[in-house]
Amino acid sequence: MPEYKAPVRDMKFLAEDVLDMQAHYQTLPNGGEATPDLVDAIISEGAKFAENVLAPLNRSGDEEGCHWQDGEVVTPKGFKAAYQQYVAGGWQSLSHPPEYGGQGLPMSLGVMISEMVGTANWSWGMYPGLTLGAMNTLFLHGTEAQRQTWLTRMTSGEWSGTMCLTEPQCGTDLGQVKTRAIPNGGETYRLSGTKIFISAGEHDLTENIIHIVLARLPDAPEGTRGISLFIVPKFKVNPDGSLGERNGVTCGSLEHKMGIKASATCVMNFDEAEGYLIGPENKGLQCMFTFMNTARIGTGIQGLASAELAYQGALPYARERLSMRSLSGAKQPDKVADSLIVHPDVRRMLLTMKAFAEGGRAMLYDAAKLADRMITAETEAERNRLDEELGMLTPILKGFLTEAGLEAANLGVQVFGGHGYIREHGMEQIIRDARISTLYEGTTGIQSLDLLGRKVLLSKGKDLNRLAGQILKYCKSVLADDRVPRLKVLPFVGKVSALTLRWQYLSYRLAFRAARNRDAVGAASVDYLMFSGYVVMAYYWLQMLVAAQRKLAEGTSEQAFYKAKVQTAEFYFSRILPRAEAHAKTMLACPRTLTRMKEESFAFL
Repeated sequence: MPEYKAPVRDMKFLAEDVLDMQAHYQTLPNGGEATPDLVDAIISEGAKFAENVLAPLNRSGDEEGCHWQDGEVVTPKGFKAAYQQYVAGGWQSLSHPPEYGGQGLPMSLGVMISEMVGTANWSWGMYPGLTLGAMNTLFLHGTEAQRQTWLTRMTSGEWSGTMCLTEPQCGTDLGQVKTRAIPNGGETYRLSGTKIFISAGEHDLTENIIHIVLARLPDAPEGTRGISLFIVPKFKVNPDGSLGERNGVTCGSLEHKMGIKASATCVMNFDEAEGYLIGPENKGLQCMFTFMNTARIGTGIQGLASAELAYQGALPYARERLSMRSLSGAKQPDKVADSLIVHPDVRRMLLTMKAFAEGGRAMLYDAAKLADRMITAETEAERNRLDEELGMLTPILKGFLTEAGLEAANLGVQVFGGHGYIREHGMEQIIRDARISTLYEGTTGIQSLDLLGRKVLLSKGKDLNRLAGQILKYCKSVLADDRVPRLKVLPFVGKVSALTLRWQYLSYRLAFRAARNRDAVGAASVDYLMFSGYVVMAYYWLQMLVAAQRKLAEGTSEQAFYKAKVQTAEFYFSRILPRAEAHAKTMLACPRTLTRMKEESFAFL
């Protein structure tokens, strides 16, 4: 397996030079204790845990997988001990309110830890990761009594959580949910139905598992307007907080998967299981979006993690493996051949992985700042505005970054050549694990429809124009900054400004088309998402380029680090960003090329 090392220097570059996290923390009611020393200590200790505890379990967990017998699931060797160490270290409680047992630190610090955990061992990280989503849902939509009962024990890590949406007859189309919830008198309901693809639905890491379940009440309207949300524990809880009898929820089987094999993906059967309503009746989908948005940002982290791990695996191999001579003359004449890293195409692959990993990290960390502000907002209006801002980014973070991460994982194997195809080097596992990232929590196609259909067209461009305005305002500020060598950044400012204006123009063009032909939205949506992703990543690479040029102009002692950052930015703008133009042309192509073929003409057998 690649020997994972947490990219602490790059994380600090973003926190200190680009995103100014310390200034951000000072604006938060819960940010006062996030001092530079504490943040450094948290990142350092998180890196040790990821590198020394989780990374060694990544390959063994993949090879062993989870074990199911009579409804019980046992995780791979070492997983339970690692979880106990994780809980003892206080990692689960890091970013949750002190009144429920948390440490009260900003959520963005938790995202940094989640990145390191996920890159070191994505399968293991899904167990506490799913719990975080359940905790956020309970915090925002549960009653105070529910928070005291369930949230406190999840914050401590004693209990874990899941999200139970998908059923055999429906995935993304949740309007088809059939699981029923019958009032039981008092505050309880009896839930019956089957859920599939439930990550961490059953395992041996915690003594109780709290399922967040979508179900229908007896008189609920049809479709998505008639879905409610419920808390369903694996074990019932007595009034004194102790565990009671087993609830009517069992794991029917485990899915056999191509990747993330150490994560238990379960078929969950609810047989008159006792549950509790969260939020208003028939408003469960709105409440569940809290969980889904958390999960989608988490899946975006998987895109970053796949790119980072693939890069860390490919780089040492490219340095050590000898193959042919450089086209411009021998670079290592004392050896039988030059190393792979001298060849331009190998460098193209390495720089693509590096650009996607570092660009994705910047995108996610800045989104985490938005989440910090949203969670601590003092008014409902402010929270809703920030939720809209984050909602505009969410499908890009999930859809674009996972596609980029999968590309990077494939490039990592390509650097190894035939050696990448075999299990010995661990590169093929990264592809298998990464492949699910473009599927779960909504496929790339679903994310693109959410972005273009809901976030752009239905809002009449409000959220897009707000983001575009932010980008253009930043570009203008760069040109007025005397600390930045203007001639060295001007071409890149021009590219980002022009593409942002083009983004708005293309959105209006598609809105005009959609008014006449709704299929134009579906035909253009994936290209629109990818175009959006390349533009947004360019915005963050511009910020990193500006920060690096500023440090170089100041005469920093870390010349090599900041020059590498500038050169990676230049690579992104010259070699990756031009892809956006192809997506722009494709999204404007006539939808009839997709729709005019008759169904029976797709195959002649």
